[in-house]
Amino acid sequence: MTEIPAPPPPLPETPWLRLDPRMLLVHPVREVGRFLPVLIGVVVLGAGGNRLGWPQLLAVVVPVGIGLARYLTTRYRIHADRVELRRGLVSTHILSTSLDRVRTVDITASPIQRVLSLATVRIGTGTGGDDDLDLDGLPTEQARALRAQLLHSIRPPAPATDDPDGEPAVVGGEEVVARFEPAWVRYAPFTSAGFVAMAAVVGVVFQLGDDLGFLDRFEDDPAAVSLRAGSAVAVAVLGVAVLGVVVAFSVIGYLVANGNFALSHTTPDGSWHVRRGLLTTRETSLDDERLRGVAVGEPLGLRLVRGGRLSAIVTGLDRSESGSSALLPPTPRRLVDRVAAAVVGSEEPVHATLVDHGPRARTRRWTRALVPAALMAVALVVLALLTDLGGLAVLAVLPLVVGAVLGWDRARSLGHALVGDWLVARSGSLTRRRELLATDAVIGWNLHSTWFQRRAGLVTLVATTAGGSQRVVVVDVPEEVAVRLTTEAVPGLAEQFRSS
Repeated sequence: MTEIPAPPPPLPETPWLRLDPRMLLVHPVREVGRFLPVLIGVVVLGAGGNRLGWPQLLAVVVPVGIGLARYLTTRYRIHADRVELRRGLVSTHILSTSLDRVRTVDITASPIQRVLSLATVRIGTGTGGDDDLDLDGLPTEQARALRAQLLHSIRPPAPATDDPDGEPAVVGGEEVVARFEPAWVRYAPFTSAGFVAMAAVVGVVFQLGDDLGFLDRFEDDPAAVSLRAGSAVAVAVLGVAVLGVVVAFSVIGYLVANGNFALSHTTPDGSWHVRRGLLTTRETSLDDERLRGVAVGEPLGLRLVRGGRLSAIVTGLDRSESGSSALLPPTPRRLVDRVAAAVVGSEEPVHATLVDHGPRARTRRWTRALVPAALMAVALVVLALLTDLGGLAVLAVLPLVVGAVLGWDRARSLGHALVGDWLVARSGSLTRRRELLATDAVIGWNLHSTWFQRRAGLVTLVATTAGGSQRVVVVDVPEEVAVRLTTEAVPGLAEQFRSS
């Protein structure tokens, strides 16, 4: 008779751990800050009294009590192969996730936490929302040790030892790949946030010009003309001043977010570490085993000053956690290319010459840019004919010029390449992106086409993956080229779905 083996003994229960007691100085202050509008209102309403009443006391005691309760009711532990977080006073909420679902570990520290040598550990699981675990606050060294425990590839370097032949052993360590340079701040005004602020400045200047009557027709009276000229100078000076303030704030925002930036790589295990932040510091760690490629961001503003940004394509990381995948802020393009080559392990896919998609694809890029511009120009001409605003007819040339430039840039940006084990795709103009995806990360192909694409013999090829935005898109590629690309990139994946 076969003896049934006894089940393994249960693992000993791991005790629940508290956060650091110094958080008692942080949580109440945070809660008071959240209740600050209510607190100000209560104090103002009770300002007429000579004594401190119970509403004012409650306005202070309640947030402080919430902060104390938050600390006293929060526990965490790593039990077996799971990390668990328990919190809540009236209703207990337990978050639990398997260690193999941990995608990123972020360590952040607010200014008050830095003073107290504390940090917040955010464990990203790739699902986003409330499923991410926040351990708010641990001692800084304990937070880094926990990060090393959660991401198995992050281990402290082994001590140097000599082998029997007398040769020194290879020692693991941390290599700094990029470090913050003050010259990077010149890219701050050319980011999307900087352009939005500048557009707002232009709108304010035009509004002031309209309020002052500068945009109206000049009168024949010389005194009126002189007055309008003075108003124009005042508006111009004000516009320059406001523009200077916008540039200054964009630079300050860049410094606050990216000051003390450092990107490093640990060897021999392999993990990427990003540290940044002037006031609130943030450390993000990405395991090489979950990194499947990079995306080079080339927005129009940064291209004008030869800059770019770099992010990682990480398995299981969704769009809501895009901040955890950023490898480089807006920096010189040559640095972006160098770091991208270091991440993928080769310069060839970064600088590869892209395959042109042909004249039909270029025609579609031109058409999609010029048709909306032509419609806008016609609308301006019609509006000028129906009103006495004849200047609108002259402005109708502007959208045509912008559409032509946009179509030209879109056409020259379009392309793809298959370099070794890397799929490279580039498209876009205002927000151009060059994505490099490892072919072994492709889990599926999707070919679709619109009625206009079918008439031109083109398709949109989508490489499905589990990292980043879950897809890398090759736009307006000839159908036969797309089919051949799927076969060469991942042999056997697409063929099984084709009819013989």
